[in-house]
Amino acid sequence: MGSNVWREEEDWPLARAVETPWYLRAGGVLSREAPGEEGPDAYTYDPADPAPTLGGPTSLPDRFLGTNSGPLDQRDVEKRADVLVYTSEPLTSDYEVIGPLTAVIHAATDARDTDIVVKLTDVDSEGGSRILAEGVIRARFRDGYDAERLIEPGEVLEYRVDLVATANTFLRGHHIRVVVTSSSFPRFDRNPNTGRPLGVDGPEDLVVAHQTIFHDTARPSHIVLPVVEN
Repeated sequence: MGSNVWREEEDWPLARAVETPWYLRAGGVLSREAPGEEGPDAYTYDPADPAPTLGGPTSLPDRFLGTNSGPLDQRDVEKRADVLVYTSEPLTSDYEVIGPLTAVIHAATDARDTDIVVKLTDVDSEGGSRILAEGVIRARFRDGYDAERLIEPGEVLEYRVDLVATANTFLRGHHIRVVVTSSSFPRFDRNPNTGRPLGVDGPEDLVVAHQTIFHDTARPSHIVLPVVEN
């Protein structure tokens, strides 16, 4: 994508791709430079008003597939108060990213369970934010689905979010953007934040969670991009 060409390769992931961290920084900046001592960001996630799914590799019912899947502009969702947005400076040359994607997010919550959702988007020169990839982790399964463990409220934990993969050229003048939130509904089942067994909570049981995302020397939240030099 981006350069709009087919590419044939002999291996996967690409042996020549270099895993390159891009760090979340204060003021909504995404940077190759690791953070120093800077304060965290915070938002409130209310499962009664989850951030909606907007495009991406959705598996929604047929009547939605034609209107809410694929590379849709994320700007409407990015305006929400429960969505954090981190954007790079304009790129000075084309920047090719091909391979698996992982985000490492250091976060705390006052709930017993919650979700961390991360998106990668390509922002063009007019501000359009095209979704490339999206992933989620449920906090209780941070150590694997066979090691369920609830959160101690206020505990700062490292979450590794699998965004699957992409193959995109961020064109010169474009920006790389990472979005962090706690829902993409209905693609991902909204987390009621209660910590109770899955599926037992009703609308009256939903708990509001206050989320804190850290990006400092000891807790450098970042996304790892497999960069290909041509």
